[in-house]
Amino acid sequence: MVIRALARELYRAQQNVHKLQDRFDKAPLAERDRLRQELRSAQAECDQLRRLVEARKEPPPFRRTY
Repeated sequence: MVIRALARELYRAQQNVHKLQDRFDKAPLAERDRLRQELRSAQAECDQLRRLVEARKEPPPFRRTY
């Protein structure tokens, strides 16, 4: 994937995490366990996308050819 597409996916994932956090804060106790699991999954996806974006931004290692 190109970095622009990764950045869009990261933005969408971050929005999803924020929405889930808001829903979790306002949810009744009976619903919090399910939302907690969804939130963990969404945060893991967000972290993975963030690592991919950071890896793509790093310049390639310098190589000398003789």
